[in-house]
Amino acid sequence: MNILIINGPNLNMLGKREPEIYGSISFEDYFLQLVENFPNIRLEYFQSNHEGEIIDKLQVSIEKFDAVIINPGGYTHTSVAIADAIRSISIPVYEVHISNIYARESFRAQSFTAAACKGIISGFGLKGYKLAILAILNE
Repeated sequence: MNILIINGPNLNMLGKREPEIYGSISFEDYFLQLVENFPNIRLEYFQSNHEGEIIDKLQVSIEKFDAVIINPGGYTHTSVAIADAIRSISIPVYEVHISNIYARESFRAQSFTAAACKGIISGFGLKGYKLAILAILNE
């Protein structure tokens, strides 16, 4: 099983950015925990602050991955292009949000990308990525 994790804009700042919302651990450190927790799965991590790079990565993901976990960050609420890229690939995509996007500012409750995904996990902190992996494994 090969799973790609894609994080969007500002998620490279985890551990530094608003720790009261996003926690105090970097994603790179958390990713090492995921790799350790799932030794029989090949996990790859990609982060970009650029919409086109995220779209490019989604489009090539079908060549070597069985599923994608994506946290589109702020693009969740704005990017029809990322939603279209998700729809254009033949592997399942699961959307993850660290915070509960429905309990924050009203604009965050709108997700253009969620409707294109197989499922969405929101509000469980970094554990949401682990929950997404478990969902993929239970398919």
